[in-house]
Amino acid sequence: MTRDTLTFYTNPMSRGRIIRWMLEEVGAPYQTVLLDYDTTLKAPEYLAVNPMGKVPAIRHGDVVVTETAAICAYLTDIFPHAKLAPPSGHRARGVYYRWLFFAAGPVEAAVSNHALGFVVPEGRDRMMGYGTYERVMEVLEDAVSQGEYLLGDTFTAADVYLGSHIGFGMQFGTIEKRPAFERYWARISSRPAAVKARQIDDALIPKKPVET
Repeated sequence: MTRDTLTFYTNPMSRGRIIRWMLEEVGAPYQTVLLDYDTTLKAPEYLAVNPMGKVPAIRHGDVVVTETAAICAYLTDIFPHAKLAPPSGHRARGVYYRWLFFAAGPVEAAVSNHALGFVVPEGRDRMMGYGTYERVMEVLEDAVSQGEYLLGDTFTAADVYLGSHIGFGMQFGTIEKRPAFERYWARISSRPAAVKARQIDDALIPKKPVET
């Protein structure tokens, strides 16, 4: 492995699909290590990469990055030619960070708790980083209704990450199919890199044996 080798650890039925899309957007060569939930994901070799035993993760030379939002942010900085984030110091950089981490914080927590049936007790929403699920959905709908992308007419890694939450959420029924969400997801999921990434991951999903 050379100093700049980029290794991508994933499972095609995981949040790794977001990072596959990011990797296709930046256009950098990478090698894929597929991990299985029942075996290699919890094996010592991978736990040395990510002690949480979760995917995705990347190794770039001797740098290891875990957590999907962190990987998105890292890739935008390491491969600036892809222009997936406003330049450092630009005022739009703050907006980019806002929505990238809104997805990693309030959206992730609110959607997960909602899917598990957790209801914030009345008057206790101030204890929750996201307040209420309903409020998160309202803010999210407003965010994707202001322009083509989260930063107006500029597509960024924040669209990859937050948009994937919307797409996966609608697919699995954890986010309702509001028209604004459907229009936004249709726009970003039709990008060539997104289509290519889906094709790669879909082809890697084990096929169920046909019963005879």
